[in-house]
Amino acid sequence: MRIAISGAHSQGKSTLVRDWVNRHPHYAREEEPYRVLHHEGYKIRFRDQCSKLDNGIQMYYSIGRINTFQKHTDCVIFDRCPVDYIAYSQYTADCKTSDINDAYVKAMVPHARESLQHLDLLVFLPITNAWPVEMEDDGIRPIDLPYRDDVDAIFKQIYREQRLGVMNDSIAPVFIELWGAREERLDKLEQAIKKQMA
Repeated sequence: MRIAISGAHSQGKSTLVRDWVNRHPHYAREEEPYRVLHHEGYKIRFRDQCSKLDNGIQMYYSIGRINTFQKHTDCVIFDRCPVDYIAYSQYTADCKTSDINDAYVKAMVPHARESLQHLDLLVFLPITNAWPVEMEDDGIRPIDLPYRDDVDAIFKQIYREQRLGVMNDSIAPVFIELWGAREERLDKLEQAIKKQMA
């Protein structure tokens, strides 16, 4: 099963990925592109300062890693997916403060959609009043709540309202939303996989 965890920052994606691999050690864990590229020396900017290079390099790294796993029998879980960089790019395009604009965001869509055929399950972690997640200050990610809220709203438009047509395709993976306590999310993810494999 090829699984990707998607959503705004500080929503527990990395925690879910780590917990899943701890429970299912036969799964490969694919690190968030930002962290890999940051470790390799790339200075990637956030918010309204993102450039085409900042988000483009992360999306294409994500696509490259997803395309490595061609078989449904591959067991891998990704921290983020190409759709994430469309959401973040749309935020920056809306700000009108960098070289990212609506045309650039639309140009990202076909590449992201094509890569989704190599995923079996796409898991979105939304911001929800049912289970609020506090902002984590790890020294890397932005910690302002309005930024996270605005990006989450764009994710919801993409996933729930078919904004940009990213998920409107017969080759899109099975899609679910998760929230709740750590064990609860793991259990729900296992249930979704069992249902898909039945």
